[in-house]
Amino acid sequence: MKKILILTILLIINLQAMEISGTVISDNEKIISSKFMGLIKKVYVKEGDFVKKGDSLYSIDSSNIDSLKKEALYNKEMLENSLANIKLNYERYKRLYEKDLVAKYELEQLKLQLDNTKNLLNIAKAKIKEVNTQYEYLNIKASNNGLIIKKSIKEGEIAIPSMPALILTDLDSLKIKTSIPESALQRVKIGTKVKVFIESLAFQTEGKITSIIPDTQSMTHSFIVKIDFDKQDKKLYPGMYAKLFLEFVNE
Repeated sequence: MKKILILTILLIINLQAMEISGTVISDNEKIISSKFMGLIKKVYVKEGDFVKKGDSLYSIDSSNIDSLKKEALYNKEMLENSLANIKLNYERYKRLYEKDLVAKYELEQLKLQLDNTKNLLNIAKAKIKEVNTQYEYLNIKASNNGLIIKKSIKEGEIAIPSMPALILTDLDSLKIKTSIPESALQRVKIGTKVKVFIESLAFQTEGKITSIIPDTQSMTHSFIVKIDFDKQDKKLYPGMYAKLFLEFVNE
């Protein structure tokens, strides 16, 4: 604490920096939701759990897709049987046509029926493939390593497509977020160096400003600032309080 106090005094005396407060955030926070509606069978995580990329987060009952698959398989079987019969008739009519026993029109009609049935069978096969792919979406998995910071679902509830179920925050993409008044924009720039101090860990490090964004939600004419910083293998979490000393760019 003595080092920080001395640093603050020196910075104020030299008018080379400004002290502000900030908050650790994740620059890669994902809202997890399901693609299909269905009964939530199992939830594998709770708030505060660390997960790895590919870990199962929750699963949805497959009854709806089972019905679709059963229907698609039945349709495929019917078309295969129909195609086999049409092929037999077409080959028979072809032999008869070669002996001038049937009209060319009849043979052409059977050929058209044969081609149409083949196309329908290809569509049915594609439908089965599509249904099988949907099973993958019933087991929702983590897209990256991270921390579950919010859970809005329970087992036995209905999963609704696009409705937030979980929030996953990436601890490998931590930054510090703060705000500065409009009057400071002339002196604070992208690349401005920042001294960072996280009091709860007595951790001091350095960083620099990577983005300056107008705060459209505020009426105070302030700007949101994001700071990339050296984490030095420390265990840091979103929401941690940080003291920041912004080193002004000399004009």
